Amino acid sequence: MTRSPFTILLGGALTPTDRLARQLEGSRFVAADGGMRHARTLGVVPDLWVGDFDSTDEALLAEFAGVPRERHPAAKNATDGEIAVPAALERGATSLVFAGGLGGARSDHAFLHLLGTVALAESGVAVMMTSGEEEAYPLLPGSQEIELPKGSLFSILGFADLDGLSIENVRYPLKDFHLPFGSSRTISNIADGTVRFTLKSGRAVILARPYDLSGA
Repeated sequence: MTRSPFTILLGGALTPTDRLARQLEGSRFVAADGGMRHARTLGVVPDLWVGDFDSTDEALLAEFAGVPRERHPAAKNATDGEIAVPAALERGATSLVFAGGLGGARSDHAFLHLLGTVALAESGVAVMMTSGEEEAYPLLPGSQEIELPKGSLFSILGFADLDGLSIENVRYPLKDFHLPFGSSRTISNIADGTVRFTLKSGRAVILARPYDLSGA
């Protein structure tokens, strides 16, 4: 089994950008149902195509007829994106990118995948989501850095109270801060380059807009 980063192609919005291209370098791919349309945009051929295929048209099925398919019934207990995760891990995924996981017509799916990235991170999987224009990263206890362009916007959305939150190299830094659940205090911060995050307890996601320099 060859170990490598994997990208799961989901049905949300995906805009090709230079930053996205760098993030996907060396990746292998698993397509989840209608997310296969992004394979055309990216010029890639996935290792596997999973789902119930209820959001895939005949033209897409014909275009990628050579890709192995794992068909699931429409009446199933998981989304196509969730089904794609173990398929990637079984093939040696060292990290996961959910491309097309943000935006689109199904906000319930997007929110579910945000929660899913946090759960995966808690199990030790390096993971992020992207639409090309917006990115999401799990934030768990510990420290991490995210490279962002100077002047770009980002926010932190807590799924619980956050304790000991520190944010460095930003316009509005915090140090050992208590963020109550539901607070908007961490919305619309501005990066000064690579941002450093530290958290003592809680769980959250970082939503970043690397091409949005409106706050610069």
